[in-house]
Amino acid sequence: MAKYSNVVRFIVKEGVQEAFIKMFNERPELDGMNSNILIKTSDKEFCSVGIWEDEASLVKNRDNMIAFLDTLRPMLEEISPELGVTDPVSGTIVAEN
Repeated sequence: MAKYSNVVRFIVKEGVQEAFIKMFNERPELDGMNSNILIKTSDKEFCSVGIWEDEASLVKNRDNMIAFLDTLRPMLEEISPELGVTDPVSGTIVAEN
């Protein structure tokens, strides 16, 4: 079975970036998630990249991920009216070195 990934972009409000990183580092472990990294792409923008055993693991944990996001939501700026506070994508990993 192919590994699966989810990527989520966030814009973090001014002055709470360190608290955001701390909460992200203390997030609950999710069954089926092999790894998760947080990338700071600018002063206020971050991307989270999760690597999953398979798509079913991600789907099984969707409610848990949303519950965690709800704890971060007060720290996030709206990206756009269409997206809200996150810009998520996911898919099958097709190359890995």
